[in-house]
Amino acid sequence: MSMLAFRSLLFNLVFYLNLVVFLVLGFWYMFTPRKWSMWALKQWARASLWWLKVIAGTRMEVRGREHIPQGAALLAGKHQSFWDIFALLPLLADPALVLKKELTYIPLFGWFCLKFRMIAVDRSAGTAALRKMAADAKQAVSEGRQVMIFPEGTRSAPGAAPDYKPGAAALYMQMDVPCTPFALNSGLYWPRRKFIRRPGTIVVEFLPAIEPGLDRRAFMTRLQDEIETATQRLLREAGHDAK
Repeated sequence: MSMLAFRSLLFNLVFYLNLVVFLVLGFWYMFTPRKWSMWALKQWARASLWWLKVIAGTRMEVRGREHIPQGAALLAGKHQSFWDIFALLPLLADPALVLKKELTYIPLFGWFCLKFRMIAVDRSAGTAALRKMAADAKQAVSEGRQVMIFPEGTRSAPGAAPDYKPGAAALYMQMDVPCTPFALNSGLYWPRRKFIRRPGTIVVEFLPAIEPGLDRRAFMTRLQDEIETATQRLLREAGHDAK
């Protein structure tokens, strides 16, 4: 076994053990105020990032911190890895992540998603799902939370052709808050559907906010252009051929 494979295997064992410990020993957070539970979630995420750095040699760099919203806002960005799901949460004051409803069916994990009041979407429900997602997002921003969505709806390999779904535009049109785009290169170091964890630096870059008021087409064009341009630049910086 190569050193890369060994370190990757060791990290995965530690990562999932850390998750189980949080879910089981931290079960009492199901009964605390949500902000206490959210604090615990962020501590688990920070611990996971620390283990990733120590064992796999994979670090995290955040650019554009000045663009990270502290109050009610929409964030939309690239989704290349499971890393994106947890690593960005500690950067936000009170995140509400848009995720597929099936995740809420997982024992303990799904119950915590509901406790954190994440926004679960039933993708089989069509337009009804968009309406429900928009209503939940409006409730979240009314509480000053930051709603985060991955516009492509699923993980995409680095350099893959973009496939943006209508969800981000639906939220933008309904919420009347700025939308902060973000780009990243996480798929180079935490590839989807693989156990390998490569050493290096995962970069996430927050871009200037898109103010409310654009029509749907103009918003989607600008959102996709900004995310894809920044993502391709980050991939090239890391030595990936992002054609």
